[in-house]
Amino acid sequence: MLRKLAFAFIIHQFMKNLFISLCLLFSLSACDMIEYHPYDGRISGETGINAKNIARIEEKCAGKKSIRFAVTGDTQRDYDDTEDFVKVINKRNDIDFVLHGGDVSDFGLTKEFLWMRDIMNKLNVPYVVLLGNHDCLANGMEIFQKVYGDFNYSFLAGDTKFVCLNTNALEFDYSIAVPDFKFIERELKDEREEYAKTIVAMHVRPYSEQFNNNVDQIFQSEIKKYRKLQFCLNAHDHWAQVDDLFGDGVMYYGTPNVGRRQYLIFTINDDDTYERELIEF
Repeated sequence: MLRKLAFAFIIHQFMKNLFISLCLLFSLSACDMIEYHPYDGRISGETGINAKNIARIEEKCAGKKSIRFAVTGDTQRDYDDTEDFVKVINKRNDIDFVLHGGDVSDFGLTKEFLWMRDIMNKLNVPYVVLLGNHDCLANGMEIFQKVYGDFNYSFLAGDTKFVCLNTNALEFDYSIAVPDFKFIERELKDEREEYAKTIVAMHVRPYSEQFNNNVDQIFQSEIKKYRKLQFCLNAHDHWAQVDDLFGDGVMYYGTPNVGRRQYLIFTINDDDTYERELIEF
């Protein structure tokens, strides 16, 4: 009986050690396959995308009086649809750049940013990305800054200035100024003569649950000071929107999410007019 018990104990210890060894081996060999936790911030591949692509946009559009760009947004989890969007844009030869209205991720996970980055990097034209409210989850703000860049930025496309703003006030718990009025003011003082008109882009528009609606009227009055403000762009709501939001003639255009298999095309003409198209694919 003692021999049988001793043998059973030895077998039990052997199996236990074998199981532990196999678990350790698997964890080591599969470290690149598992998202250990939502705060995993390891970045592989390209970073600083917005700054690089802004340089490309400004060089490509330098001296142009008329530009054409595509707008999409809220691509989170819609990887196949985003792949198709990229293919559709790549078949065109009349697009200067793509503006992504934010929410490349759903949960702020590092892998989501990298997967979407790798899909969008297949575009034949440069693109820029705004910060979305879902991009702020977990440590998504930090990942966004590494992969794409600043939350607020601007660039020139021909004689049109694009002012791209972080308007996700709720996700920042009102701990800092969102929108950043100091940034808006600095851009207002930009006296470069190369541009004649302005477009303001954001993820969430005023009156959204994410926007700081304590300052909606102030926000509108400030952006109306920009040189020949053409219109405003937003994403977030997942459907095409056309609204004179404040009843003052400044149009807000919302882009559908890519899952609806729709996107917007804007043509900015040299005579202070523009055209908008809703494209299905």
